Amino acid sequence: MNLARAKMECGCILPKDQELELLKRRRMIELMKRMQRREVEKGRKTEDPKKILSRILVDRAWEVLKAAESQYPEDTRRIEEGLAHLVSTGKLKDPVRGEHLLWLFRRLGMKVRLETHIRVLEHGKLKTIGEKLKGE
Repeated sequence: MNLARAKMECGCILPKDQELELLKRRRMIELMKRMQRREVEKGRKTEDPKKILSRILVDRAWEVLKAAESQYPEDTRRIEEGLAHLVSTGKLKDPVRGEHLLWLFRRLGMKVRLETHIRVLEHGKLKTIGEKLKGE
């Protein structure tokens, strides 16, 4: 018994109460770290992907994005989140124009259809092809 008491005094063996307290502290520290990680992840997720994308989308990119959302809502949401992640991490810095975004969607197998209008400028007025042919 004296040997056990000597080991406890030198710190080699801890009494059961101290062991339990040490385990509780370690567990508490681990839980606190997990909570901090979750809060950081929530902070990233709470920022609206469209707000992040507004930094890089230019020209007709918004039109392409809206068309894709109406045709492929779930897939477009995931792509938005992925692009927003790339922007927020700094991996995507250059402006993204409509044709780049359209190429990306088509490359991913999503045939996004855009509304197309052909207009003719005649005497300072924009006319559709139909109006031009009617002679209005």
